[in-house]
Amino acid sequence: MAFDFPLPKRLAKAGWKVKIRDKERLEEPHVTIIKGTNCWRFGLRSRAFLDAGGKWKDLPDLLRELIEDETNWERLCREWDAMYPNNKVAENEDEDVSDA
Repeated sequence: MAFDFPLPKRLAKAGWKVKIRDKERLEEPHVTIIKGTNCWRFGLRSRAFLDAGGKWKDLPDLLRELIEDETNWERLCREWDAMYPNNKVAENEDEDVSDA
């Protein structure tokens, strides 16, 4: 089931949504920011827009503040990891990458 990040009423009333959608397990971990039919994918690993043309200047400042807030960011990462345990945000640092 998709995860809907709760937004303040003024953003929600204006039609903004932040989601982790279903069926995205093979994609780079990200949240989808939605306004009407417009969508922006923002990477949870890269902390950058995944699609050409995505810019914070096109979005409300409050939305950026909410997403980048450390507590909220951690929650978004946890939610992605819970939905897609085989494609976690933090890459596996315990893997042995030596040539041995």
